[in-house]
Order: sequence, then C-alpha cells, then structure tokens
Amino acid sequence: MSAKRRLQSIGALIRDLREERGFSQSEFAKKLKTSQSAIARLEAGEQNLSTETLSKMSAALNRDIIQISDRSLTIKIEGGRRLFGTVTTHASKNGAVGLLCASLLNRGTTILKNMPRIEEVYRLIEVLQSIGVSVRWVPSSPAEAKRLCGASVEIKVPEKLNLDAINVASAGKTRSVIMLLGPLLHHARRFTLPHPGGCRLGNRDVRPHLLALAQLGAKIKTRSKDYLATHKGLSFARNKWLSPSSKGQSFVEIILYESGDTVTENVLMAAARIPGKIVIKYASANYQVQDVCFFLQQLGVKIEGIGTTTLTVEGAPELDKKVSYTVSEDPIEAMFFIAAAILTRSSIRINRAPINFLELELLKLKEMGFRYKIVKVYKGENGQTNLVDLVSYPSRLTALPDKIEARPYPGLNIDNLPFFAAIATQARGTTLIHDWVYEGRTVHYKELDKLGAETLLADPHRIYITGPTKLRAAEVVCPPALRPAAIVLIAMLAAEGTSILRNIYSINRGYEGIIDRLNALGARIKILRSL
Repeated sequence: MSAKRRLQSIGALIRDLREERGFSQSEFAKKLKTSQSAIARLEAGEQNLSTETLSKMSAALNRDIIQISDRSLTIKIEGGRRLFGTVTTHASKNGAVGLLCASLLNRGTTILKNMPRIEEVYRLIEVLQSIGVSVRWVPSSPAEAKRLCGASVEIKVPEKLNLDAINVASAGKTRSVIMLLGPLLHHARRFTLPHPGGCRLGNRDVRPHLLALAQLGAKIKTRSKDYLATHKGLSFARNKWLSPSSKGQSFVEIILYESGDTVTENVLMAAARIPGKIVIKYASANYQVQDVCFFLQQLGVKIEGIGTTTLTVEGAPELDKKVSYTVSEDPIEAMFFIAAAILTRSSIRINRAPINFLELELLKLKEMGFRYKIVKVYKGENGQTNLVDLVSYPSRLTALPDKIEARPYPGLNIDNLPFFAAIATQARGTTLIHDWVYEGRTVHYKELDKLGAETLLADPHRIYITGPTKLRAAEVVCPPALRPAAIVLIAMLAAEGTSILRNIYSINRGYEGIIDRLNALGARIKILRSL
C-alpha cells in the first residue's frame, strides 16, 4: 500500500470512529486542541501523522487507531490520593446490549437513549450492522444532554437480514452475541451464530439457553465454532417438556434450567412474537431483564410479573412501532465508585445510583462500618428505575462474621461480589468471599496480592482475605475478566506510589470513559500507548 493510500485509510478510520462517538469535527478538534480544518485534512488523508498525534487521537476516541493488539492499552496510576467531587452513574452495559438484541424484534424504528459508549456496545453494533441492520448514533437534544450521560442510537431492521455475513471477529469479542439467538429465530428458519467471547471465566455453559429455546420449537446444535439453529416455526405447541400443571389450560409453562439473566432475556425475546400466553418460571428478575421487559411492553407485548421470578408473556406475531426507550443506570458502575471511595477513604457524591439493585450491598457495607447518606430519591428517565444520589464518608471497616456470596436478584449481585474482595483488604479481620457461580474467577482476586493484599485461596470458588493491609504500587497485567480487572484498578487508586496496569481492554468493555471520570474526581491516571 502506498503512503498516500495508507494515510487515506487511517483518515477514514478516524472519521468513522469520530462519528461513532458522536463528535462533530469542531468538537473533536477542541478535544485535540487543534483546528477543524486540520481535522478535515487528517480525515481526507492529506496530512502526515506522528505517533504523538495518533496517541492523542486514540485517547480522545478511547480506541487505539494503530496498535500492536486490541489489548495493548496501558495506564499509569499515581495512587494514595483521596477522591473528591461528584460522579454520575452511566447506563448499564448489560441493559444496553440486551436492548440492542431486543430491537431486532421491531419492524419499526427503535431509538435507544442513554446508550453507553463502551467496547461491548461497539462490538455488538458491529455485529448488527454486518447482517444489514441500520444502526447509527444520533445527537441528543440539549435538554437530554443535560439529564443523560449516554447518547442515542437509532435502529432500523430490514425486511431480510444477511445472516451469512455476520462479523465473526466482533462476535468473538462479546458475550452478548448469545442473546441474538432468541430474536433471530423470528428472522430465519435456519442460521448459524458464532460462539460468544467476552470475559474468560472458565466453562460458561450455554445449555440453559438451548434447553429453554427448544421448548419453543427451536433445535440448536453446538458445533466447534458456532451454533446451528433450525426450526419449523416457533410455537409452544411443539413443546415436549410441558409442565403438568399446564395441561388443559390456555397457557404453557417454560421451566428455566438456570435462573440466568441472558437465558431469561433470550426466552423473553423468543416468546415476544409467539401468539398465546407463555409463563416463564425461575426467571431472572435482575435489572437488565427488567429493561428488556419494559421495552417489550412499549412494543405491545403484554408482560406480567416484572421484578419477580415468574413472567407471563402474551406475544404478538408482528411488532411494528416507532419506540423510544431510555436505558437504565448501572448498579455495577455505582458499586465501582462506592468501592473506590471506600478504599481511598474519600467523600464523594454518586448520583443516579439505581437503589433497588444496591440495597443489600449497602446493608452489608453498613454492617461493616461504611458511612454514607442518601441525599435525593427520584425516578429515572424510563419512568421505572428508582434512583438515588448518595454521599460517601471515610470509614473504618470490620470484616463480616459470615461469608459474602452472590445470589440471583434480589440477592447480592454476582457482578458486585468482586468489589467486596477489594473492600475486604481494608476491613479489620478475615473475610470469606464465596464466588460459586464462575469457574476460576476467584483466582483473579489473587492479583490483589501483588499490591500487598493478604489472601488465601481455599479452592477455585472461595478466598479468604485478611485486612486491613497497606496497599503498595505494582505493575500488573489486567485480568481477562471485566470485574476482576476493575478491582485491581480500584486497589491501585489506594496504593501509594506509581502503579502500571497493562492491557485494560477488559475494563473498557464495561466502563464508559472511566479514566477521565476518575481523573475528574482527583485521581492521577495517564494512558500509555504502544503504537
């Protein structure tokens, strides 16, 4: 490739990333402290690029433009600093990806507001676009921009999808792709779907998805690189595993093999366009499932039991409406900032925290000695989510006498459990963390030892953490799983000295602009890039 064509290719990539992030040329120029005309020349391939310029652009776009690998982003943290100020909770990753998948059910135009600009969302959008779905970022109104952190996405689904053209590379970087099974069953009688990627946490069994969808008439075969899905028309009339209690009645019960979030969403989306009443038992009642339920209700699907483990769905064969829905706030992100405040002994204000999904976490923290105050209570933009603003105060913690473990909602959220591992390093006494869901995730908690934590791994699911310990700076390679990676970052904020955290792609999968937002609270984090 000639130098001119190379510059044009890089310029086109920069333009696409800028537009994907919703920046105008003038806004992008302001971030880079240059002129709009300079940006126009760069995007046209008419100006040479230095590695310094590329590095600045990568930082502004939160995406490496030229890189050795997609995991080469490294940060330097000057720890031991107290945080101060206010941070606003952004929309949830898990809610956003579920809604993107659910949008495939709508023949009309879907607008999803408050969408987080994170890698997981970008990868799923790339998958949707590859099969022919029109997905574009649209600017929020000035009033919405003041209220919401995320941008809006407009989605238009064509009459026929090109499922053979699916972007396998992007699909392999997101776990969310598994939730395309349910909605795609309404678009094709036969298709393949690549195996999901995302966090590497041992053997994450998809069998519950396959068993549940089989009850609606889908046959899904697991192959070496993909799933082959076939059916002769979705209907619970073909169900071979009907609950005895449904015989002779006007509805069918589907018993979920596992009360999982994504399996519940998959069955909901498959049921949404099947006429008749379907009762889903042992469903997840978690926040992302509720988001999908509220969205489907706007499309005209009747759903009862939202927030419980039994959902009754009355689907419609055609869903064709222009709908707008606002993604709810992320309780896991709110917990990230709560944990950061605890470890750095800081007083910060955390706005728009979805309290219904943090109550048990806050109760346990209160019993440990965490001091905080709820200063405002209100409804979220979707009219459903209960939000609070809370203020944290420096606290001295004591370990709980009983083990800390996660449970399906309304239990302690499985994604919030890792934060208690980091918090336990600063609690007097010994804490037992029981991470029974994921194979080997507890092993990643041992990375805290490199920062001075005192831990004892009992088995792949249980770890004892003794505190309080004075954390010290270190160089660590980021764990390949989102939440364990996040707690290493939090521990580095508390560790005095300069720490290096390498390969933070896993963190960017789930936290929008996290480096800039922490720096706005007084942290000192610098991005180091390998170009």
